[in-house]
Amino acid sequence: MNADPAQDAGRITFPSLPAVPVPRSCSLDPALYALDWVLNWAADVNVAGQPHAAVPVFPLLRRIRHDPATYGVSPAEAQAAAERFMAEATAALEAEGGRREWLEREFGV
Repeated sequence: MNADPAQDAGRITFPSLPAVPVPRSCSLDPALYALDWVLNWAADVNVAGQPHAAVPVFPLLRRIRHDPATYGVSPAEAQAAAERFMAEATAALEAEGGRREWLEREFGV
């Protein structure tokens, strides 16, 4: 079990999003780099007791949110996991000049 209670809320668990490792190069837009990194970040996710090792978290959460029954979770559990990811990813994006709306568009909100 994780030590952070927020990570153990519900039956969809994943680690907290780490800091985005934005390279400081004049040729990169840090906000767009951060968006790409967040959308492709991989981690171990547990969904209703089923481990998903080193998977891209965002695409998995998007699939779960759109069809929670397939993954054995409730719509409320799927939404709660998506909201947790959105909160963490929004903070990471905004730190680099990005916007929450970008994530909402990707999630199909």
